[in-house]
Amino acid sequence: MADRFLDDPSAARLLELARAAVAEAAQSGRAPSVDLPAEPGPLQQDGATFVTLRTRGLPDAQSLRGCIGSVQPSRPLALDVVQNAAAAALRDPRFPPVGPAEVAALDVSVSVLSPFTRVPAEDDAAFLAALRPGVDGLLIRDGGRRGVFLPQVWEQLPTPEAFLGALRRKAGLAPGERTSAFQAWRFTVQHVP
Repeated sequence: MADRFLDDPSAARLLELARAAVAEAAQSGRAPSVDLPAEPGPLQQDGATFVTLRTRGLPDAQSLRGCIGSVQPSRPLALDVVQNAAAAALRDPRFPPVGPAEVAALDVSVSVLSPFTRVPAEDDAAFLAALRPGVDGLLIRDGGRRGVFLPQVWEQLPTPEAFLGALRRKAGLAPGERTSAFQAWRFTVQHVP
């Protein structure tokens, strides 16, 4: 079960901001401004979000159209979600920019991240046993390489071994590659569809 960091009105407003930012970015090529004092109090607090764009009507494996986010809270939630939504529409390196004609066919969702907690990572067996499938998002770092998966990725990679293997590939690490610098952090999200 996902955590709840925001009440329903604040979560609904965050999603509204994300959708508006995707539409504005597709039209003008930039993120809209945010009138921060006019936003609900929780959206004025620093937070970290990921914004995911999916093309409606396509199979899950083919529907991803953009996903960009922040892993550390460094700006107010309202501003973070607007910037990440515009970036997901325009700057996800896996896809061309979203065009104005595509916006109506996109589902936009927001994941609000909890604070990160360290996962003991002395060896793979203990590490894999500590993971909570379907609950944990994961950030791994080994030297200068890193990767992050939201908890939603468990839907496509349901075992800890598959989840960690794919995350290692995303981070540019070989299967089973691990140095003494390997570190991992877990987090949960409030998913706002």
